[in-house]
Amino acid sequence: MAYDTNMRFKFSIFAIGLQILLIVLFGIFVRYDTQDHATSHNATRDDEFVDLYPFFQDVHVMIFVGFGFLMTFLKRYGFSSVGINLLIAAFGLQWGTLMQGLWHLHGGKIEIGIKSMINADFSTATVLISFGAVLGKTSPLQMLIMAIFEITIFACNEHLVAFLGATDVGASMVIHAFGAYFGLAASAVLYRSGLKNGHEHEGSVYHSDLFAMIGTLFLWMFWPSFNSAIADHGANQEMAIINTYFSLAACVLTAYAFSSLVEHKGKFDMVHIQNATLAGGVAVGTCADMNIGPFGAMTIGFLAGIISTLGFKFLTPIFASKLRIQDTCGVHNLHGLPGIMGGIAGIVATAVGAKPNYSPVIQGAALAATFAVAVVGGVITGFILKLPFWGQPPDQNCYDDTIYWEVPLEEEEPENHYQGEHGKIRVDA
Repeated sequence: MAYDTNMRFKFSIFAIGLQILLIVLFGIFVRYDTQDHATSHNATRDDEFVDLYPFFQDVHVMIFVGFGFLMTFLKRYGFSSVGINLLIAAFGLQWGTLMQGLWHLHGGKIEIGIKSMINADFSTATVLISFGAVLGKTSPLQMLIMAIFEITIFACNEHLVAFLGATDVGASMVIHAFGAYFGLAASAVLYRSGLKNGHEHEGSVYHSDLFAMIGTLFLWMFWPSFNSAIADHGANQEMAIINTYFSLAACVLTAYAFSSLVEHKGKFDMVHIQNATLAGGVAVGTCADMNIGPFGAMTIGFLAGIISTLGFKFLTPIFASKLRIQDTCGVHNLHGLPGIMGGIAGIVATAVGAKPNYSPVIQGAALAATFAVAVVGGVITGFILKLPFWGQPPDQNCYDDTIYWEVPLEEEEPENHYQGEHGKIRVDA
């Protein structure tokens, strides 16, 4: 199949047209949340905006810095990892505002406040998670197309979960599991047999792994804000912060321990450290605002660290060789499995009364529905992305910035490196 990767006109015209469409739609449907409200209500709204703005900024940093740098581990794909992340996020927060807002119209208008801005960032996170599953194998135009479809389907699924009456304050199910399995389903459809034995650029070098670790640290530090941003103000929000804080801490020790346990000569694997250390934040999300106690949160983090590390070590190769799913960033192990675990933890927590008035049956239904919608939506989107005119790279140019970016000359890489497990480059000691 011949690929036309020249983005000069097809991407430019599409992106400009998309932004003009967004401006027109915002002009028709969107207004400030404080418009036409009473003075006393305005004062309340102003207080809420100021109170939640730090949470919004924390989430914003996670979206634009954390996710972007986490994906820079590929040795020749750093520009695309950070740059396309910015592109998707900037479009996604606008499109997410519209798609989520259509379910909550006031007088035929979408009202914008601090919570809608946070939720728009959340909708963007789903696409960035899916991006990790197809990283290096898609064009910028394909990623904009994916964002259009995924955010639309995400907003519908989020409304379905709310309609069912389930709780998922930290979005283990509706963001993490949804984004992971949507991306994995799309990746299965976009499977490239020419990459089944790996690619010379599908690996990392010392400095690219170090950059990726920057993303990990930003995500790790701000995850309590992510899980608590839309929790009810007061005790529930405080519990969400505390539970996430301790779940993350327990997860780190476990991830390090199991990384050493399963790796050659007890060494740490940077793949595990970059990713599995975050799994506790994902897994505790659904029951973050529940009265599970610090002990319960730490238990969830402990188990998440084990599941994620073992997933990277054993499941990723199986997915690639047996299931024909080339999961570049291992989103199944960081977001998929811990997201499912978070949904199950929510079922258990509601069953023992950690959050009154919520049903474990409804929690289970929400988890099942989210998984089904994600897989079906990902498959459909994958077939759309597979059409030959989206500028996707040929196999030999995957994982390489030079196909879509002006890249400065760089020094040659050391010759004493070889491509190891999961595409990582190892120094042969």
